[in-house]
Amino acid sequence: MGTVVARLVRAEWTKLFTTRVWIGLLIGACVLSGAFAALFTAFAGNPDSGLPPLDSPAYGQLAFSLATNATVISVVLGIIGITQEYRHRTATPTFLATPQRGRVVIAKLLAYALVAIPYAVIVCAVTVAVVLVYGNARGGAPELSGNNLEVLAFAGLALVIYTVIGVGLGALLKNQVGAIVAALIYLFVVEPLLRSIPATSGAYKWLPGGALEAMTATFEGPDLLEQWQGALLLLGYGLAAALLGTLLAVRRDVA
Repeated sequence: MGTVVARLVRAEWTKLFTTRVWIGLLIGACVLSGAFAALFTAFAGNPDSGLPPLDSPAYGQLAFSLATNATVISVVLGIIGITQEYRHRTATPTFLATPQRGRVVIAKLLAYALVAIPYAVIVCAVTVAVVLVYGNARGGAPELSGNNLEVLAFAGLALVIYTVIGVGLGALLKNQVGAIVAALIYLFVVEPLLRSIPATSGAYKWLPGGALEAMTATFEGPDLLEQWQGALLLLGYGLAAALLGTLLAVRRDVA
């Protein structure tokens, strides 16, 4: 089985890197995280913004956690990784070539999780570069050590997990546009609403967004889990999405 899965993983990488989609998503992720880092640094310490000053420990942690703004791109990357099979009508030959559908989905999960690692490293590097260069220009760049480095590492881990969640979501919904729209609505509408409404804010810490904030840093956020608890919870969401996506892909018709 290991040889078969390794062959399928290499096939997934070939499919991904023979298109320009991954380049566009990577550029978009870097621009998104870099832009948020620049804006955050520009307004840090401004009394009207309420953001912590450049020389405060809170600034460094919050600034480096801005790499997680690219999680939306991570989800889209994962969704495209599996839904393109259905969109371009290649799912049937793929599953005919490898009748064990579970192996195909597992290979996609592994392939995109591994691709997400250098992807996360690049996004985090861009965030760090913007924060350090712009922070130095303003006279107060944070140090890349201690808690700041820990936040950055967890931010990179989150980008990888969200990619896996995207693959699972794509396997669950199958329709590429529908899966992407559903992800965007959840990330930008559902979670923020649940976070802001007093009656539901307590449940927010158990959602992916709450777990993500617990892993990295938050500014005037609600009550959250411990950092390690948030990491385990988000990892659990990733594994659950992968498992459900695999089971559904195995059981249902391709068309």
